[in-house]
Amino acid sequence: MEFRGHILIVLIVTVLVALPVPAAASLVTFVFGDSLTEVGNNNYLQLSLAKANYPFYGIDFTGGKATGRFTNGRTIGDIISAKLGIPSPPAYLSLSPTDDAILKGVNYASGGAGILNETGLYFIERLTFDDQINNFKKTKETIKNKIGAEAANKLCNEAFYFIGLGSNDYVNNFLQPFLADGQQYTHDEFVELLISTLGDQLIRLHQLGARKMVFHGLGPLGCIPSQRVKSKRGICLKQVNQWVKEFNSKVQNLVTNLNGHLPSAQMTFADTYQDVMDLIDNPTAFGFKVSNTSCCNVDTSVGGLCMPNSKVCSNRADYVFWDAFHPSDAANEVLAERFYNSLFANKAPSPAPLPSH
Repeated sequence: MEFRGHILIVLIVTVLVALPVPAAASLVTFVFGDSLTEVGNNNYLQLSLAKANYPFYGIDFTGGKATGRFTNGRTIGDIISAKLGIPSPPAYLSLSPTDDAILKGVNYASGGAGILNETGLYFIERLTFDDQINNFKKTKETIKNKIGAEAANKLCNEAFYFIGLGSNDYVNNFLQPFLADGQQYTHDEFVELLISTLGDQLIRLHQLGARKMVFHGLGPLGCIPSQRVKSKRGICLKQVNQWVKEFNSKVQNLVTNLNGHLPSAQMTFADTYQDVMDLIDNPTAFGFKVSNTSCCNVDTSVGGLCMPNSKVCSNRADYVFWDAFHPSDAANEVLAERFYNSLFANKAPSPAPLPSH
């Protein structure tokens, strides 16, 4: 599952454009992505096979129960939200159509999602990036009804948009021998399809009011546990990593181009690749002991999620990976700190002034 993918996409980010942060009270964030950033949308999709609602998931989250997050605890988004002094945006499908919570931000991410609509098709139900954008459009209409068109446009223009997609397009599409895209396209053709599709999607978000967009590049997918098992020696898959580098380079060029053509666009490409590779290659430097296999001992060519009958490691904080695709809560904490510092260093929201008496 995906999840093979996205691994540490939001991880250890080097941001090319520094974005100013408004006061925490006014900070609104909208999250688009896959299982790395999902907070429970797929739990509301009855037929979806891409769910993390099993015991062990959430074991280190508040309450100790599964919430739909594909890790043993918090996502990187949860941790960054806490650092910004705001609640982690709730899952879109958990909200009622008129819920006031949408005024503070929404999480549209869905495990198995990709840039292409056919990606993750065998999960039956998931919210593709196009689906997520459609849901954001509905959200904006609701916001308009609540506070008026002018205020809604201002809110959307000033909000932050965190976007992390693309790994499923490889792991659950192009790299699967039984799916059409891997047979139909060369990699050069496939990556051009991804970039042209993504360009149209980012333009559509801009038309809906998004200005401050952060797109998270892909980490070294060839080094995550679910891909290593395809190697006889359990090593990283060099070809997969080379394709990821090509994708990242083209997305970076796309972002630069869109910033030059779209009015008031402040898009940022967050380059994750080398820093994530450093974490995998040198886990002890970050306080970990194991980075080539998962805590949940589910590194197989089929499956890879932490099921109720899985054998969980005794010290979860020693492992970079929770299951065959996703980082552990401990890894997310390290990575969120680096991501936060890359984006918001010296730009953190100032505390609200005390009331005068």
